[in-house]
Amino acid sequence: MPPATAMRIAAEFDVPICLERDIYESKLPLDGARILELGCGRAEHTRKIATAGSRRQVLALEVDEIQHARNCEVTDLPNVTFTLGGAQAIPAADASVDIVLMFKSLHHVPVELMATSLREIARVLRPGGYAYISEPIFAGRYNEVLRLFHDESRVRAAAFEAVREAVAAGVLELEEEIFFNAPVSFPDFATFERLVIDVTHTRHRLAPELHARVKAEFERSLGPTGVRFEAPMRIDLLRKPAA
Repeated sequence: MPPATAMRIAAEFDVPICLERDIYESKLPLDGARILELGCGRAEHTRKIATAGSRRQVLALEVDEIQHARNCEVTDLPNVTFTLGGAQAIPAADASVDIVLMFKSLHHVPVELMATSLREIARVLRPGGYAYISEPIFAGRYNEVLRLFHDESRVRAAAFEAVREAVAAGVLELEEEIFFNAPVSFPDFATFERLVIDVTHTRHRLAPELHARVKAEFERSLGPTGVRFEAPMRIDLLRKPAA
C-alpha cells in the first residue's frame, strides 16, 4: 500500500483521455455487489452501472431535494433505490455495502464534515470493500470557465486532504491513485448554462456582466460541433482494512 504522504493531488505526467466508465468497470468487482453511490446527481453513472453487468444492487443517495424528487420519478431501474441523504450520515447498516462510489461529490460535502463522511464510508463498507472517490483537478480550460463564477479550488484541495488524512489514520487503505482526462462536451452555451450554471444543488445567479464574460470565455473553445474540453481527474481507489 503506498503511504499517504506519497499521494498526489494532481498528476506529474501526461495522462490518457478516457471515459470514467471504462475505469470503474475494469477496477471494481461490480457484478453481484451491493453498491452505494453518494451524491448521485442526475443519476447518469447510476444508470450506467445498474444496467451493465449482472446482479448489481444500487442504493443512490442525493442531498439535493429537487434532484432527488426527479430521480424518484425513474421507473425503469428496478435494482436501484433512490434515497435522500448525505455522506455525513449514511442511512445504511454497518458493513452492509461492498462498494461505495463518489463521482465528483466529496468536494460538495461541507469541509467540516468531510472527515466524518469518510468514517461513515468505512463504517458501512464490509471489511475489504472498496471506496472509489473520483474528484476533478482544478486545472485546464474547463476550469478556466468555471472559476469565473464558481471557484472550487479550496474545497477540492480540502477533499484531497481529507482523503489523505483518512488514509494516514488507517480509516481506509489506499489501493491506487488513477489520473485521467475526462472528455466534457456541450453543443452550445445554452446547454452549458442549463447543466452547469443552473444546476439545482448550487444554483448560480450571474449578473449580466459576469454572464457575458462566462459566455465569451466558453465560446473561445466553440467549434463546428460545439465545445469539447478535457477535464483532468483523480481517482482515489481505497479499501476498508480487512482486519
